[in-house]
Amino acid sequence: MTDIERQTDQRLERAILELLERRGPAATICPSDAARAVYEGDDDGWRALMEPARRAARRLVTAGEVEITQAGRPVEPTKARGPIRIRRAR
Repeated sequence: MTDIERQTDQRLERAILELLERRGPAATICPSDAARAVYEGDDDGWRALMEPARRAARRLVTAGEVEITQAGRPVEPTKARGPIRIRRAR
C-alpha cells in the first residue's frame, strides 16, 4: 500500500465519522457520501473511491465505531452484498 492510499484510507474513515457526527444519532450515510466528501474533483471520479469507502467502513466496524446495515438491520460486513448504509455503533 502506498502512502497516498494510506492517506486516502484515513481520510475516508474520518469522513465517515464526521458525516455521522453531523447527523442524528440514528442517522445513516451511504459510502458514496464519504467518497464524495474525500474526492477533490468535480466530476464522477468519486466512484473510484467507493470500494475504498466500503473498506474504511469495515475497518470502523472492527474498531467498534460503526455498524453496516442493509434493510435497516446490522449485517456482518464480510457478508454484505449490494447497497449498504453506515451508522454509529449502538
